[in-house]
Amino acid sequence: MSDKNNTLRHGHVFSPESRAYFAWQEGKLDTGALNQREAGKFFPATASGLRDAIAADDVVNSTPPADGQIASAGQATGKFLDTPGSDWKKHDVKSGETLTVSWNYSAVHLTRRWNYFMTRQNWDPSQPLSRAQFEEQPFHMVQLNEQPFWSHNNALRPPQPTVHDMILPERTGYHVMLAVWEVADTGNAFYQVVDLDFK
Repeated sequence: MSDKNNTLRHGHVFSPESRAYFAWQEGKLDTGALNQREAGKFFPATASGLRDAIAADDVVNSTPPADGQIASAGQATGKFLDTPGSDWKKHDVKSGETLTVSWNYSAVHLTRRWNYFMTRQNWDPSQPLSRAQFEEQPFHMVQLNEQPFWSHNNALRPPQPTVHDMILPERTGYHVMLAVWEVADTGNAFYQVVDLDFK
């Protein structure tokens, strides 16, 4: 499954289907583009050159995606993923229930964490996804603390697939979950948005 010669083919959320995964199923993205939602880590930060708060020896971050380019991670091949509106395919969920999120990788990186953010209660779907639309802190995080990364290849290499169970926050109606896979041995992360309809 690893493709070390293509640095832009790395991973995606396939369950529940992310916006990019639905687009891949519909033939709007090829497999490489599905896995290349890649930009600098440490969202919601906007600056590059930052060190990890718990692992100072990790590679400093590249520039995180700009507001309005979060769903595409600034990659031109998936620019349509940033289109505002509520017409995206959604998954029916309920506040307080357990959501199981599964990642698949085409190239496995040494990993520091996965963060899961939710749009604010009063967000506006007619506007592009931006930092102001999301809660500042993730509602769920899975973090791997072993360091330095080069001495812990096995501990920091995520299983294939990677599965996380999380309790959904209190919400009503349409919301967007942002799943971010942060890598220890590069400056990047992988961004996947999942459209949810809270019943």
